[in-house]
Amino acid sequence: MHEQLRWHGDSEVGEGLVDLAVNVRLPEPPEWLRRELRDCLDGLAAYPDVRRARRAIAARHGREPDDVLPTAGAAEAFTLLASALRPRTAVVVHPQFTEPEVALRAAGHPVRRVLLPARDGFELSAGAVPSDADLVFVGNPTNPTSVLHPARVLRQLATPGRILVVDEAFLDAVPGEPESLADTRLPGVVVLRSLTKTWGIAGLRAGYVLGEPELIERLRAVQPPWSVSTPAAVAMVACTRTEALEQAAANARAARADLTDLLAGLRAMGVQVAGTPRAPFVLIRVPDGLGVRSRLRAAGYAVRRCDTFPGLGADWLRIAVRADMADFLTALRAALPAHRGART
Repeated sequence: MHEQLRWHGDSEVGEGLVDLAVNVRLPEPPEWLRRELRDCLDGLAAYPDVRRARRAIAARHGREPDDVLPTAGAAEAFTLLASALRPRTAVVVHPQFTEPEVALRAAGHPVRRVLLPARDGFELSAGAVPSDADLVFVGNPTNPTSVLHPARVLRQLATPGRILVVDEAFLDAVPGEPESLADTRLPGVVVLRSLTKTWGIAGLRAGYVLGEPELIERLRAVQPPWSVSTPAAVAMVACTRTEALEQAAANARAARADLTDLLAGLRAMGVQVAGTPRAPFVLIRVPDGLGVRSRLRAAGYAVRRCDTFPGLGADWLRIAVRADMADFLTALRAALPAHRGART
């Protein structure tokens, strides 16, 4: 089971395959970001200093630097939370990114799963979470469902004595960043953000935590020294400037248009799409999902199997949104069992 939870989209990619399995929008960082990263290389003899990054991130969200902890990718935050906290009842709302559960279990914490049903579009209600849960993890928008939960529901989950962790790793890819809790200090609420998806820097590992200063200090106390590299800190400053935020917003609008086109193509061939997708990826349900995945690989496309997500089975697949996916839709139509049967 632990091995399944550690299966991620990068496990699907391979030489010669069009990558629709990894949710990183850009194939490489933009030139202005590459230039800033190159310019910082002469300073690598010095230990990293994240103070500028903390100030830049705080300014981007209208918060104080004490509310910010830069991390080596948003995923590091899961390990820090699992190490720093001692929950009595830890809950992970599934299906979602599996690393929170992996981190909790590795730290010796029992995990209670809340499985959102497909019949409800994988939408969250505050009543779904047990009242005795004192640590809750929710993705928003959720990977792999692409569902965006209302901020009012999340606020209902932020009850006294509970820490609510909202993973907003993909929210900057949604136009206007609706339903975000990042810009307000809320009691017991921790927000995680990632820079890797929008800016094509997954290999650099750049993310951050937003929360109350006391909790940020608890996380910093268990964070390895200098875990955030100098290039990652430089990227955090660069990607939170006004010009970068404007470009990210434009990228999000383009992704939304690509998502609309993909959804139209999927629905035209009768493919079941989960919920109301808002992020630049789509969860679909097809008969013989793993067989469809294999046939797509043979046709040159990598998509993400989803039977490794708690609450999903072998018929679920996740597709990353790209520009101009007409050829992929043709390959998918050919890979579906009904269309294969029609040809024989």
